[in-house]
Amino acid sequence: MNIDSVRTFCLSFPHASEKLQWGEELCFKVGGKLFAVLGLSSVPPRLTFKCDPESFAELTERDGISPARYVGRYKWATLERLDVLDDLELQDLIRQSYEMVATKAKVPARKSGAGSRKLAGQTDLTQVRKLG
Repeated sequence: MNIDSVRTFCLSFPHASEKLQWGEELCFKVGGKLFAVLGLSSVPPRLTFKCDPESFAELTERDGISPARYVGRYKWATLERLDVLDDLELQDLIRQSYEMVATKAKVPARKSGAGSRKLAGQTDLTQVRKLG
């Protein structure tokens, strides 16, 4: 993956947003909480994301992957280069990071598709008072 494909993938999740912070760190968030950080100032760019304990232990044994600075104790890993992992594995790890963070973040619940929207002119029956 490259910077553009990582950015596009991270922003494809529901309620995901991006913000440039701490100089040139592109932070991807859900509900105001980080799930990935793309270091744009380093060459090559670095990617940091949250892992489950098992994945963290396995990943940090590989060359080019280390515990993240400052937050490694919370099971965040840093890829020294974006090509350390193949695209599918990296996407899966980013997805897991998003899911772990999204479950703890305060994001609005997604409504199911069909029938969940109120059409213009329809009355919301939950708001109608019963007259006795």
